[in-house]
Amino acid sequence: MKYQVVYDSKCNLCTTFAQLLQQFDREKIFAYIPMQDQATLANYGITTTDCEAGMILIDPNQPTRSWQGSEAAEEIARLLPLGEAFIAAYRAIPGMKWLGDRTYEQIRDNRYQWFGERKNSEPI
Repeated sequence: MKYQVVYDSKCNLCTTFAQLLQQFDREKIFAYIPMQDQATLANYGITTTDCEAGMILIDPNQPTRSWQGSEAAEEIARLLPLGEAFIAAYRAIPGMKWLGDRTYEQIRDNRYQWFGERKNSEPI
């Protein structure tokens, strides 16, 4: 089974991120679910309100275990080749985690204004 990446398919940045992740995912460990696919998300107990807090990463071995927002981004990076070393270094720098969390929140809250909204929210 693959980790499920729940992303906003209406957001230009989010869709571009998911497409880039597909290219880097050489081990094919990720699958992608648009936040707009409420039928699929209901299988995981995820609601529209849950999605407002940002992207979600679901553990394929324990579907009740997930990460959201900047935590999801960090876990995705950690799972990629050489990612664990990068995340360890990132977390070791004082204040970097706090800065990363705040940056993620700003991007999440302003994504349509800053990066645009897709007219058709087709999945990748």
